[in-house]
Parts: sequence; structure tokens; C-alpha cells
Amino acid sequence: MAVPPLVEFRDVAKRYGNGPTVLQGISFAAQPGDFIALIGPSGCGKSTLLRLIAGLSPVSGGTATVEGAPPENAPPDLAFIFQEPTLLPWLTAAKNVEVPLRLRRAPTATRTRACRDALTLVGLAGRERAYPRQLSGGQKMRVSIARALSLAPKILLLDEPFGALDEITREHLNEELLAIRQQQGWTAFFVTHSVAEAVFLSNRLFVFAANPGRLHGEIRIDLPYPRTAETRLSHAYQERVAEISRLLRSIENT
Repeated sequence: MAVPPLVEFRDVAKRYGNGPTVLQGISFAAQPGDFIALIGPSGCGKSTLLRLIAGLSPVSGGTATVEGAPPENAPPDLAFIFQEPTLLPWLTAAKNVEVPLRLRRAPTATRTRACRDALTLVGLAGRERAYPRQLSGGQKMRVSIARALSLAPKILLLDEPFGALDEITREHLNEELLAIRQQQGWTAFFVTHSVAEAVFLSNRLFVFAANPGRLHGEIRIDLPYPRTAETRLSHAYQERVAEISRLLRSIENT
């Protein structure tokens, strides 16, 4: 029996007020366990698509469903990770992770256990009492990831979460993110401007074009999981990166 899509868009359009069309004719179906990377030129609506999935903004045309319901009415099984960690500076790492659980009025014991497990998962066991000012950029992003994972999401939306980090830290976090996904099995939508990052992480890659934002095409990334530092050295990986880089250049020149 076919598994129903976890997220499905049919001919979705988005515009804000009387402004220009941001997204047009977006159609796709995401299955449980997909890791979908979104890549394309700035201003093509990638971040807007995440907001539509999260129900933070309504679609202007077409239909969108998350777990079979309109995004704004879907079950709260979704977490969002932004480019900046957005940690509260007056709270410790542990208390920052607990914020969404407090908003959901989770019992103290549940918050404590979820926080401990999430920080351990991202490699920050022992740093629970550190304040954001005492953490590196990579560690702050780990806290942000832990905060999202504490909700045990089915869907994880990531809007260029590693864009401000140095390359070595970024690659390490890419590998750790996939290791966590292997354990937890969530479905991911990941916005990035890095072709190398998109190819390394995803099993499906959505290429966007701009003016208006539209889905130019989908590329299946058939590199086997788990993916490690060795994956980046493989001919198949490097060939995929080169192929998609050429495609993006051709889109930008049209």
C-alpha cells in the first residue's frame, strides 16, 4: 500500500498583498524520511516555501497539506531552525532548549529529560549551564538544533542554519545532522546556497528559478547513506556537485 505524502503541494502560489508573485505553480509530494534540499538564486522563494509548510503564512493559490491537513491546522509535529541560533542571552543552554516545551506547558520532568537527551544528541553534554556568550558559533547552533529536536518533530525545517559558520564546522554539523536523522527519522526541508552541502545532505534536491519563484526541476541524489567525510572524496559526489553547479549557472544566465 502506498504511503500518503507527509507534505503535499499542488500548484501552490504565494504573493503578499498586491506585491509581485513570490512563488508560482509549486507542486511536489514529500514522503516520510525524505531529506529535501532547496537551492536556487536569492529571492526565488525558498524561505517562503518553508513558511508555507509551517503554516506561518497562507498560500495564495493552489492547495497545501501537511499530514493531510492545511498547514495552519496540521498537528504540531514540526520544528523550525533558522540561520541565526536566536538564543535568549539571559538563559543557559539547557533553559534555551526548554523554551518551546515550556510554551507547550510540558511537565518539569518531561522538559528536563527531553533537554538532557537533546543536548547529548548534539554533543553538548556537560554544557547545560553555559550561557550563549560562553559558546562558540557552532555550539550555539547545536543548542538551536537541540531546541528543535526536543519537540520530537516529524518534520524539520532548516533555513540556511549553517550559512554563517566556517567550512570545517559546517561540514562537521552536516555529518552530525545526518547521524541524528538516522536515529530519529524525521523528514527535512533544508534551504542552502551551497551546492556541496545540498548534495551531501539530501536524497532529493529541488532547484528553484526566480521571477517568479518556481520549481525548475528535481534531482534525485542516489548516494548511499550513511554519508561521511569520505563521501565528499568520492567521484560520484563530486560529479553531482559539478552537474548541479552547471545547472544553476545556466538558470541564472537565462
